Amino acid sequence: MARIDVIMPQMGESIAEGTVSRWLKKVGDPVKRDEALFEISTDKVDAEIPSPSAGILVEILVGEGLTVAIQTVVARLETDAASAASLPASAPSAPATGTASESVVAPAVPDAPPVTAAVPAAPQAAAGSFEERVRTKSSPLVRKMAAEHGVEITAMSGSGIAGRVTRKDLDAFLSARSVPSAPAVASTPGASMYVPGGTEHRGPLPTPWAGDRVEPMSKIRKLTSDHMALAIKVATHVTSFFEIDLTRVARIRAGMRKEFEAQSGQKLTYLPFILRAVCTQLKRHPVLNAAVAGNDVILRQQINLGIAVALEPTGLIVPVLKRADELSLSGLTRGTNDLAARARSKKLSPTDVQDATFTITNPGVFGSLYGTPIIPVGTTAILGLGAIEKRAKVVTGPDGEDTIAIRTCAYFSLSFDHRVIDGADADRFMADLKKSLESVPETGN
Repeated sequence: MARIDVIMPQMGESIAEGTVSRWLKKVGDPVKRDEALFEISTDKVDAEIPSPSAGILVEILVGEGLTVAIQTVVARLETDAASAASLPASAPSAPATGTASESVVAPAVPDAPPVTAAVPAAPQAAAGSFEERVRTKSSPLVRKMAAEHGVEITAMSGSGIAGRVTRKDLDAFLSARSVPSAPAVASTPGASMYVPGGTEHRGPLPTPWAGDRVEPMSKIRKLTSDHMALAIKVATHVTSFFEIDLTRVARIRAGMRKEFEAQSGQKLTYLPFILRAVCTQLKRHPVLNAAVAGNDVILRQQINLGIAVALEPTGLIVPVLKRADELSLSGLTRGTNDLAARARSKKLSPTDVQDATFTITNPGVFGSLYGTPIIPVGTTAILGLGAIEKRAKVVTGPDGEDTIAIRTCAYFSLSFDHRVIDGADADRFMADLKKSLESVPETGN
């Protein structure tokens, strides 16, 4: 008989561990080569992992919910059907709520949540060992956040594999450090539940009532939760709103739509027109295509647009359209459609969700008029697109007379990091974006 090990793959250079979120096959099932075998979640992406060989799934060694290091054997296949039939079924490991490694934690202040404790260099792994490589391969987000706050990751022991510091570890450490003597929330009747930032986890947790249904967060929901909580703490958020008249874009789109879709095979929406205008304005206003590194501002020369995609039944992921300013209208359409389709089918690679320099979210597709989106960590701004709808507007004619006209309009919202972007800078960007879209030239691709 021939046994094939199925391992936890490394989904990117900086990824050191992964979580088995769901098994798509059960013990005893036949599996074809490259058929989806299980789903994993990492710091960067959800993905389906294909079978390395055809055979029978005879062992599941890592159950759903467990987080293990890359290269860990998670299951075994038997390529000989007769041998597989004679083997007893192996049950998967019990699901876990955390990682497979033990955490090293210590309370930083009275009544505070456990936080990762700094440890001396003596217990650290030997240079070049797997443990050292894992420790230094914390995700780019964690390394960036640590650098911004002057935290030395190698002096910490985290809750990940081999002491790898996760975003949750660093977030807890920074929260505890920023409020060393803050008291716990009062538990007396009538006490306020509104507490200073960094102490939000010290109050009593809600408990389910009779008849309530308790649903654990999915892996992607937890990752999104951690990222949003970190993002709102890192940047100083301000949001500006503009109403933009898209009547001209609508007319141009309608005129070229049939030919465009016949030639490209892609549905032409308003989004590529907006992306093209955004790229033009980011070149004119580079501070909105930037990152903050301590006291330095990194003005990115590439324009990589993160496009938020809603996942079913719940969840959010932001694949990145690289070098979007170099793409034509048809290229922008193909790129965004491809990323959205692969996001929903869990076919994104780690590089597909990295290195965004500016983000666009489109809640308008659900009917939302405007919102105040949260700026992703590592960038300085995010644009929210409201619902595109027809409205009655006052229009001034060529000889100065005012009339009521039906116009196609939408509200755009720009959340920006006030640490490095002033309101005037943000509004100039929005004013130029408005002008660009309201006077878009009648050209093709």
